[in-house]
Amino acid sequence: MLRILVADDHAVVRQGVRGILMEEFGPVTFGEARNSEELMEAIRKQEWDILILDITMPGKSGLDALKEIRPLRPRLPVLVLSMHPEDQFAVRVLKAGAAGYMTKERAPEELIGAIKKVLAGGKYVSSTLAERLAFNLDQETEKAPHEMLSDREYEVLCMIASGKTVGEIADILYLSVKTVSTYRARILEKMNLRTSAELTHYAMKNHLVE
Repeated sequence: MLRILVADDHAVVRQGVRGILMEEFGPVTFGEARNSEELMEAIRKQEWDILILDITMPGKSGLDALKEIRPLRPRLPVLVLSMHPEDQFAVRVLKAGAAGYMTKERAPEELIGAIKKVLAGGKYVSSTLAERLAFNLDQETEKAPHEMLSDREYEVLCMIASGKTVGEIADILYLSVKTVSTYRARILEKMNLRTSAELTHYAMKNHLVE
């Protein structure tokens, strides 16, 4: 019997994924985690055939959790299912060891296809992203400023550039407003920018937000 662990802080997403996969794969052993803490506990307690992971969760981000999971379960395939456009996070996720990345807006058939590919030992990315990755391999350029940010800083950058306030970001990431403000200040310093407006302009120019 297939053993699938779904880590997402939204119950409706977990139930939706569960419904789609039970219809396709029949009897399945499911595990669910609402945050990074529950995820790591489930990983330590039991072996899983695949982990379906969200990036934005309470506490540690999915990316941070992924880096912890790699040494514990090096052969566990991880498919990231995220609300963030692939332009924003897919490359970071794949570098961190995930077997695939897809957005939540994709059709159920694509999710099933991605899971089958990952379970078979393959990697899943959309054709658009595959083309972009191949193109980037040919480009010998210096690291862009946003590539020097930590994963959490990068997440905050994308949210600020998408028009979210510090308070809204704090609510989404379950952080204090003070902590988010510290991240914002650090991002501006690292990228040699002065204001959120400059940051947003940079993000749009570099296609980090739509």
